[in-house]
Amino acid sequence: MMNPRDVKTVADAKRIVEERGLKYVKVGLHDIDGIMRGKYMSREKFFSSLDSGFAFCDVVLGWDSNDQLYENTDVKYTGWHTGYPDAPVRVLPHSCRDIPFEPGMLLFLCEFDGEAAKLCPRNLLSRVLQKADDMGFSAKAAFEYEFFLFNETPDSIREKGFRNLKPITPGFFGYSVLRGSTHAELYHSLLELGEQMDFPIEGLHTETGPGVLEAAIEVDNAADAADKAALFKTFTKVWAQRNDMMATFMAKWSNDYPGQSGHIHMSLYNKDGSGSVFYDPDQPYNMSKQQRHFIAGQQKLMPQFLVMMAQTVNSYSRLIPGFWAPTDATWGVENRTTALRVIPGSAKSQRVEFRLGSADANPYITLAASLAAGLYGIEHEMEPEAQVKGNAYDQQHPQSLALPQTLFDASTALRQSEVARELFGNEFVEHYAATREWEGREFRKHITDWELERYFEII
Repeated sequence: MMNPRDVKTVADAKRIVEERGLKYVKVGLHDIDGIMRGKYMSREKFFSSLDSGFAFCDVVLGWDSNDQLYENTDVKYTGWHTGYPDAPVRVLPHSCRDIPFEPGMLLFLCEFDGEAAKLCPRNLLSRVLQKADDMGFSAKAAFEYEFFLFNETPDSIREKGFRNLKPITPGFFGYSVLRGSTHAELYHSLLELGEQMDFPIEGLHTETGPGVLEAAIEVDNAADAADKAALFKTFTKVWAQRNDMMATFMAKWSNDYPGQSGHIHMSLYNKDGSGSVFYDPDQPYNMSKQQRHFIAGQQKLMPQFLVMMAQTVNSYSRLIPGFWAPTDATWGVENRTTALRVIPGSAKSQRVEFRLGSADANPYITLAASLAAGLYGIEHEMEPEAQVKGNAYDQQHPQSLALPQTLFDASTALRQSEVARELFGNEFVEHYAATREWEGREFRKHITDWELERYFEII
């Protein structure tokens, strides 16, 4: 029998479905918020879709994470004015995977085609990687995610009003062998899921806080790394709910605990096979001039691109001093208080860790933004500011490195960025900025607990 991860072509995809005698397969794609949308598809329809694509209602590019339509906002691509037509979608045969808890069932990722491709997160990353290819580079990446696990269900969290939730374990137990050993079966189950669905987990441990884990996904080429990150988030949540738990990747779910990051390790290699672009043993920290330019591009463009890396209102609750999240576009060598952490190593391991992203971010969009910024820095031979040594939170930094402090301000910065339009296209920038402005306006319609507690009686 054919292994799903050996599927590369349309013919392969048809063959494995025939071998298994499947009547249906599952297909899915990721929307602007990084949410996987999909359906079961009959064998006959799937074979037809492999040959000539299929159609998916473009409302998934015209509504938010709560399925609320973008109304009275500057979303031009789709809406009531277009009648929400179907958009073309293509199946990606090489993405074929088993779904362990659906015996025999196969999953295939898809991406938008045609005009919708200009807005499609996965296609956005593909365009950035094509730019890297044109420059003679290939990119590798590895994602790390922090997430909290609760002994709750979708019903119970709503019945409780999202308050007084019970994490799977109490207390602060970072890197705890006690917790990991006591709940070993749970850890083994998640590790096995990663192996079975080909988002292998390189490291899994408790973080500091009740019920919080951190998973590091193995490095891969950038396109596959983003697929694996997106699948990890979706199916970790599925795995949790199937085990009577819930996982959250919110950037910050509680004022009492640090936020949840979505760090990305990235490196460039020469496409001709001559090795690392970042590694130069004759330079300080083994940093080549190309890595220096790459970091400079990431640093200088971070304030303009922030909304692509911090995409929700909640993301900005994490970006505060002293909570392991950067507040300025800083860089340092082996410094976890900076936004960019250079990790000196060998030709194989020399890399930069992009520490700004939060766990709630769309992996395709975050990786596209951070890679594109670095490539722009190489292309224009940009130079970074002086590296930060020591605690970045306690130091003053150039005003040009200050990050927007709200989702709306970050959306405005992207909309006004000529570089973003050059790298990502006007259509994506206009659409994405409008969706984030919508998100900000939806938040302002609601009264928070903080406001009630502060003003209700005394003001």
